[in-house]
Amino acid sequence: MQTKLTELLNIKYPIIQAPMFLVSNVAMVTEAMKAGIAGCIPALNYRTLDELRAAIKELKANKVEGGSFGFNLIVNKSNIKYKGQLEVLCQEGCDFIITSLGSPEETIRQAHAVGIKVFCDVTDLKFAKKVEDLGADAAIAVNNEAGGHRGNMSPEELTSLLNKELSIPVISAGGVGCKADIDKMLSYGASGVSVGSPFIASVEAGVTNEYKQACVDYGAKDIVMTERISGTPCTVINTPYVQKIGTKSTWIENLLNKNRKLKKWVKMIRFSIGMKATEKAAKKATYKTVWVAGPSIEHTKAILPVKDIVDKLIN
Repeated sequence: MQTKLTELLNIKYPIIQAPMFLVSNVAMVTEAMKAGIAGCIPALNYRTLDELRAAIKELKANKVEGGSFGFNLIVNKSNIKYKGQLEVLCQEGCDFIITSLGSPEETIRQAHAVGIKVFCDVTDLKFAKKVEDLGADAAIAVNNEAGGHRGNMSPEELTSLLNKELSIPVISAGGVGCKADIDKMLSYGASGVSVGSPFIASVEAGVTNEYKQACVDYGAKDIVMTERISGTPCTVINTPYVQKIGTKSTWIENLLNKNRKLKKWVKMIRFSIGMKATEKAAKKATYKTVWVAGPSIEHTKAILPVKDIVDKLIN
């Protein structure tokens, strides 16, 4: 399974364990590296820069040949920690950075200066062309089967289009839960895949057993889109609590969103409230179960160690 992605990151298999808010941690990424793939953690999973720095040092100590590690950065103004996080990553070093939700220009410039590769989340050709022009090392094609905040195009449509129009490698994100899915994405021209939801139900994941078991008990048909977390459509498991509160923004949010001056603040408040609710559901048992996941949990049949999940993906 040698591809441009395996060459870029010096990994055995063209798979990135996707960065997942609240879920990803050092233990998961360490096991991912041991299994011959890359692992990534959202920098926002760490409350302080010192905690982020400690995680980088631990991953560097745990690194093995055939595996690599990176971090995800939210690069727009909503992430007030962005500049500090980028500085720490460049000081300590990692194999790659994945950028989301904004211009990656500054990240690419600083990361490349210290030998860190930069992959950029994209959902369409227009933005993919922009990040390529800025010097991105690869484009992560977030399709409409991804978990969390997803794109609008199908895996085949988006991956094939970007592969045809870009000169940099394309990594398909979304809709991968087994080896057949990986083979399909590679046939569309992807150089690798980013896989998230199947790793939620891993032994090493830092979330409750209830969240992990939900990924076993529910399937693709149970995934719904909600605007009640961040103000932007996001995929979650359709638990009784999600059914109770609904998936649409409230009437007052819709009203305030029509005001250009207030819209930004409404989104920031909704994001803050939604993230706190998601964190509570992920970290402790609660009847307010808002569990983020994608349709690829259809292939999750048990809570397993990361190494066994990787084995299922490659065999």
